[in-house]
Order: sequence, then C-alpha cells, then structure tokens
Amino acid sequence: MSEYYQEPEQEPVLILPPGFLRNPVHLAAFGFGSGAVPRAPGTWGSLAAIFLWYPIAQLPETVYWSLVLTAFLLGVWLCGYTSRSLKVHDHGGIVWDEFVGMWIVLGFFPETWYGVLLCFVAFRLFDVWKPWPISWVDARAPGGLGIMIDDVLAALMALVVIWGAELWLMPGLL
Repeated sequence: MSEYYQEPEQEPVLILPPGFLRNPVHLAAFGFGSGAVPRAPGTWGSLAAIFLWYPIAQLPETVYWSLVLTAFLLGVWLCGYTSRSLKVHDHGGIVWDEFVGMWIVLGFFPETWYGVLLCFVAFRLFDVWKPWPISWVDARAPGGLGIMIDDVLAALMALVVIWGAELWLMPGLL
C-alpha cells in the first residue's frame, strides 16, 4: 500500500441494540421501521409519512391539525426518550420528526400527485440542507424538542417556497 493512500472517511454505522425496535416507543420514533434502513433513513421516513398521511388527510381540518399538533408533542417525548436510550442525539433512524414535518407541508396542499411530490422534494431539501435558522436551532435546541423543531422549521421553509412558486411561477397548479 502506498504511503499516499488514505482510507476514505466514512460515517460511523450506529447499530441498534438487539430487540431495540420491539419497544413500541422506539418503533414509533423509528417511523414504524422506516428509519431503520441503512441509507437515507430520513428520506424513507418522509416517504412512509406520505402513506400515513393519506388516511388522516380525509379528516376534518380541525381534527387533522389537532392530530398533527398531538403528533408533534408526542414526538418531543418519543424522540427524546429514544435518543436517550441510544445515547445519541438525533440518531439518523429517528424519523418521527420527518412524519410531522411532512404532515405540516402536506396539510396545506390538495391531494394531487404532483402536489405531494413537490411537498416531498421541498421538505427533504430543507431538512437535509438545513439553512439558517434551521441549522442554528438544530445545533442549540436540546433533547426531543431539538429533534422535532428543526423539521417543523424545514416544513415551514418548504411551505414558503411552494407558496412562492405557486404564486409567481405556476399559478393554479396546486
């Protein structure tokens, strides 16, 4: 091996303890298993959120938003508990926050396939990119609240972009 060869840096693989997802709290925090995939768990969690969103989207608006608020508050506890159990703040497999973020964005647009796709892409963009103030809050907010709040901010930023695109670029598309 050459002295100039350098092993590529890899992110550490965080292996779950045996039987970890048998705990219903951890299973929910891991998006009912969607966050346990080895690559891009946040993306898979966001996709799983779409499938869970379809039935709740049929509920009356006040019930829908009450459910989203409840999911957020429950998520603060679920994500915090799971994070403490793993001894890793915001483990990549914790995707309950993606569920809530997606439900926020999807709650404002009709059920068209292109509306859902646009919501998914915009949310994932902001959730992965984490521009200011998302990155600032993500670095400072502790525990389960910190895990949840950055995805809420990503959802709000995605909404602003989608509304702007609909207003100026594609009036009437959504």
